[in-house]
Amino acid sequence: MTEPRTLPLPAPPALSDDERLALARTFAQQLARRRTVRDFAPTPVPRAVIEACLQAAGSAPSGANQQPWHFVAVSDPALKQRIRVAAEAEEREFYTRRAPDEWLQALAPLGTDAQKPFLETAPWLIAVFYERTGPDVDGRKAKRYYPHESTGIACGLLIAALHQAGLVTLTHTPSPRAFLNELLDRPRHEVPYLLLVAGHPAPDCRVPDIERKALPEFTSFR
Repeated sequence: MTEPRTLPLPAPPALSDDERLALARTFAQQLARRRTVRDFAPTPVPRAVIEACLQAAGSAPSGANQQPWHFVAVSDPALKQRIRVAAEAEEREFYTRRAPDEWLQALAPLGTDAQKPFLETAPWLIAVFYERTGPDVDGRKAKRYYPHESTGIACGLLIAALHQAGLVTLTHTPSPRAFLNELLDRPRHEVPYLLLVAGHPAPDCRVPDIERKALPEFTSFR
């Protein structure tokens, strides 16, 4: 077996433990201010900002370094309108027929419903796809390893990068999402993962009054 090619790891910055702690706490405090938003302003966001955030997402680790994700950034108003129509059709089915009462009760405090005007108002929609297998090569499908987990990590980095850039986001997951393949001309071997809405909050934006778990509630040290 051929030895894998390697490169020296660039030297990390020389920091004291106190400096590392300060950086970690500052980053945690920044992310603690992140909130999911449903009221967006139509204020434009330059494509270069979205590109930089997508570059951060593309640095995520992935199974066998296969990078099984694809991001489609949409700003075209006509295409956003078509996505909204298709997404709301699935959402109406969800709220009226598919969702069990327990699920609807869990959503009630958030005030969500089948209407998704933010899909047109926000300046950017980022559709995320992942590959279960690669494209056919000589009649064979190339297996992808941990594509769902890998793409989830990439989306986490993307959300953090957009927040760092001073933008707000919403993770929108209409189900089923196959309409995204058709509207965005993506091949069948790519699976729609989520639709990330990104932009500026509306001036009168309000968010649900919720609390996040305290650190001891979701961590253990052994």
